[in-house]
Amino acid sequence: MAYDYDLFVIGAGSGGVRAARIAASLGAKVGIAENLYLGGTCVNVGCVPKKLFVYASEFRAQREAALAFGWQQAEPEFQWPTLRDNTRAEVERLNGIYGRLLDGAGVSLHYGLASFVDAHTVDVAGQQITAEKILIATGGWPRRPSFPGAEHVLTSNEVFGLDTLPKKVLVQGGGYIAVEFAGIFNGLGVDTTLVYRKQLFLRGFDTEVREFVAEQVQQQGLTLRFNDDIASIDKNDDGSLEVSFVSGRRECFDAVFSAIGRSAKTSALNLSAAGVELDERGFIRVDDTFKTNVDSIYAVGDVIGRVQLTPVALAEGMALAKHWYAGEALAVDYSNIATAVFCQPNIATVGLTEDEARAQGLDFDVYASNFKPLKHTVSGLQECMLMKLLVDKQSDAILGAHVVGEAAGEMIQSVAVAMKAGASKAHFDQTIGIHPTAAEELVTMREPRA
Repeated sequence: MAYDYDLFVIGAGSGGVRAARIAASLGAKVGIAENLYLGGTCVNVGCVPKKLFVYASEFRAQREAALAFGWQQAEPEFQWPTLRDNTRAEVERLNGIYGRLLDGAGVSLHYGLASFVDAHTVDVAGQQITAEKILIATGGWPRRPSFPGAEHVLTSNEVFGLDTLPKKVLVQGGGYIAVEFAGIFNGLGVDTTLVYRKQLFLRGFDTEVREFVAEQVQQQGLTLRFNDDIASIDKNDDGSLEVSFVSGRRECFDAVFSAIGRSAKTSALNLSAAGVELDERGFIRVDDTFKTNVDSIYAVGDVIGRVQLTPVALAEGMALAKHWYAGEALAVDYSNIATAVFCQPNIATVGLTEDEARAQGLDFDVYASNFKPLKHTVSGLQECMLMKLLVDKQSDAILGAHVVGEAAGEMIQSVAVAMKAGASKAHFDQTIGIHPTAAEELVTMREPRA
């Protein structure tokens, strides 16, 4: 059968665009469909605008620190519309870049909602398109809570375009998105409370890191309310939101931001028409080759729910395209993936946590350092740093590395490279540090914790 395309991609986010471009560059005829915005979640309502907001939220503390270093000036006034509009302009610039990348690679872009007709056919805005292979890369979507009044909450899809900055906000959730946005609001001068239904946020991260961050963000003025949750929300005549908590407490806020998780974005795909199966969590089920239960249909990125990070989606999309059209072995290494949480202070981690290492029965040493960086010995700010290495006693291999503090993500990237290369603790010890930096602590921790 003659198909319209060798490969048709549904979703022009990170993984989809990378797969489409690589496939086209290797000689495949490729089409791609997108019904919202080019670049996906990361570019439009995720990593990029969020990181720009994080930068903005850090300037207030930096201004306080500057006073101790001799910089005197009038109290600055934050203008929310400036941040919002400049961020939007950068997002639009990136949208244009993605469009040009697709066009330059010879990928045909179809604007519209794509849904399956059968295993080789999709409908895009009323046009039926056929392809030998179809790749689903539609990503994820914020989950909305189900309590009474949930229609009043904001999610990460809406928060970047607010008309005005709220004066008092409640953040619901304990994952990295909730913690990051709580830090953003707090840093911008908003009276901010984070509520989480369990004992401590950031489940899955190292326990010591979680406890350290909880202490640090409270010192910066963020109110943490653990072991509680939202029961309902009522909107008052003045527009404020009266929140009833499970604990029985009631309090009014100008806005409520909910970040309770993300689900696979599959509802509009009409997967049943092609017979594609979901797993028990609602993500698309794929095998080791990213193939669904239907031979012609594949999926990568957040929609498969493996490791929901933009660089992982990029790696999956590139590996699959090179496997198909260049004959390369299909291999995506999910071990030791470095990640960062851009709360304040930042968290960056790679490898195992203490709990994970114990659960695996490993015999390991912990090297840790908790200190105030040089900058803040003068600034007067109370922000401290935590650095931690887990080292296998028998092999001396680095099992995990964790950094909390300014520029943590910038530090951990190099540590991740070292771990991929098999670096041992002895290699770290033999490396001469750069002085004075916080990062030198990673190569000067000599004695394990007792």
